[in-house]
Amino acid sequence: MDKFSDQKRAVQYLYPPIDPFDQRMLDVGQGHRVYVEQCGRPDGVPVVVLHGGPGGGCSPAMRRYFDPEIYRVILFDQRGCGRSRPHASVTHNTTWHLVDDIELIRRELEIDDWIVFGGSWGATLALIYAQAHPDHVRQLVLRGVFLMTQRELDWFYGGGAGKFWPEVWAKFTSLIPEDERDDLIEAYRRRLFSGDMTIETRFARAWSAWENALASIYSSGNTGESPGEYARAFARLENHYFANAGFLEFDGQILAHVGRIAHIPGVIVQGRYDMICPPDSAYALSEAWDSCELRMVRNAGHALSEPGISAELVRTMDRIAGR
Repeated sequence: MDKFSDQKRAVQYLYPPIDPFDQRMLDVGQGHRVYVEQCGRPDGVPVVVLHGGPGGGCSPAMRRYFDPEIYRVILFDQRGCGRSRPHASVTHNTTWHLVDDIELIRRELEIDDWIVFGGSWGATLALIYAQAHPDHVRQLVLRGVFLMTQRELDWFYGGGAGKFWPEVWAKFTSLIPEDERDDLIEAYRRRLFSGDMTIETRFARAWSAWENALASIYSSGNTGESPGEYARAFARLENHYFANAGFLEFDGQILAHVGRIAHIPGVIVQGRYDMICPPDSAYALSEAWDSCELRMVRNAGHALSEPGISAELVRTMDRIAGR
């Protein structure tokens, strides 16, 4: 099944497309302006959506996981990506800047507490935000859990996932000289921040293609080329965060601090065959977090757009709405 068929099947589970009732550029400081939008019911249950990457940006499809008669849905493009400016900038761009941005958005929109909904890197950021501001989070809904550990980075950039996708891994590594392949994150970093736009775009497309190829269980491994502007922001931001271990204080910080969110109910929706964020991280988190439910989706990988993932997320949000 190709990527288009996968997305077409997922659409049947989603709510109809909607337009925002509010769009704004929010000055968050340090020269950054962040795009923020609201859709759904203006006086509804607030839910903030945290996109993946880092550097992925939000999309109109992300509005469709929530009943617009129930939810007030807030989406924003994190620093440096999507419609936020400056584009592809890593200056003053860390996890802790993003946590502060989320809090600024909450205060700007006069929300006391909200549901936090995030997938992949968005799940990472949701957990870190909740641990920093537990009084402002009423529920966590996570997809494709990534705990920002060295073990996970080693899996994806050290050859673990490459054992399942050897031809795609060979293409990803072939651009790097053999004597630099012991640290691909660093090798790509040198080129993504070379100052030469042609080189940066070439390696950004290769970085993005490796991840995109493994996102869906239905993937053939051939994803085509991402638009250069999108790929450059995605790859630079993601590489910047991974080269700096997510700007966390120590490896394993999220699990070590899970007690801070022990009282917050959570749901994890995890693809059984997720090649980017393997399910053992989601399982470890659910075992340490008593208020959490783990919903393992069979025949599913990582992508938000996969039919099983989309269906389970919509069911989860409908159940929460019913309460």
